[in-house]
Amino acid sequence: MSGLEGVVAAETVLSHVDGEAGRLVIRGHDLEGLAGRMSYERALAVLWEGLIDVGKANELPRVIGEARERAFADFTPLFAHAATLDAFSAMRFLMASIGDGGPLAGPAGQVGAMAVAAAAATRLTAGAEPIPPDREAAHAGDLLRMATGQLRSPAEISALDTYLVTVIDHGLNASTFTARVVASTGADYGSAVLAALGALRGPLHGGAPGPVLDMLDAIGSAGNAVPWLEAALDRKERLMGFGHRIYRTRDPRADVLKRALGRMDGRGARLVLAEYVERTALDLLARRKAGRRLDVNVEFYTALLLDGIGLPREAFTPVFACGRVGGWLAHCAEQAADGRLIRPQSRYVGPMPGKAA
Repeated sequence: MSGLEGVVAAETVLSHVDGEAGRLVIRGHDLEGLAGRMSYERALAVLWEGLIDVGKANELPRVIGEARERAFADFTPLFAHAATLDAFSAMRFLMASIGDGGPLAGPAGQVGAMAVAAAAATRLTAGAEPIPPDREAAHAGDLLRMATGQLRSPAEISALDTYLVTVIDHGLNASTFTARVVASTGADYGSAVLAALGALRGPLHGGAPGPVLDMLDAIGSAGNAVPWLEAALDRKERLMGFGHRIYRTRDPRADVLKRALGRMDGRGARLVLAEYVERTALDLLARRKAGRRLDVNVEFYTALLLDGIGLPREAFTPVFACGRVGGWLAHCAEQAADGRLIRPQSRYVGPMPGKAA
């Protein structure tokens, strides 16, 4: 089946995506009961319970903080070369330097290292020096400070924390499935995480938030929204931030992030424009594509949130990886416990030898 739609490739306790109802369940909790209500570290403890042993849940922030500190020390000699790469490639390069069996090879080490790699890559590609982590700081706040070079407001830190929890896991998406396939071979966590990062490189998974801002920049003003959107639909172009392969109604993650945005100070011109574009686009889509429900997805408000807290567009995919890595690692542990190599079959449709022309 094209794209493996409808094929069940794994049984999992980690997340359930109900596309018809617009519902996302994480380890028995609706997303709305986790995101915006607990830190990323606490959400990791919930997701990893019974699968990944990192000691007591209240010790996880300390362990991840120590991992950030160790990662910065290990990555520092590599910064000169990383500065010659784009942000995503620089992050991937730094993560690839982690050796098997070392102090950063385990799940908490991978989480801490990913934050340092993403922040350092963001700084280096902007021509700035990476900023050392604060092992005592909360994970989201330290990531944001390292990436932007500034102490951010509690509301901004809370917004990033909400985002990291919101994207922590989402069924067998492309990167998560990739991680599970690699883990099924008996490979280490680092190899599976690097493979999952590779799946984010393509434009169809993990790279959509930036183009949402490009669309809003191109529209420019509320008065230009209708003609711009109508022209895009006439050209049969996709409206960035609308529609989802799984959800047949509104993406629940979009609502969580929209609420997080609403708790931030002030309402910038871009947010006001975005809300108008959202209403206008939904109206046009309802009339133009009456037989297909297209609603706003997580990428729309991801772009606004990450931009609103001071992150540049080239940091969007690396920061997404900082949230999703927790889910990748949980799926790796779950797959390793299953102990069976993932090996689907294919159907040969090419020519057979020996057939007369």
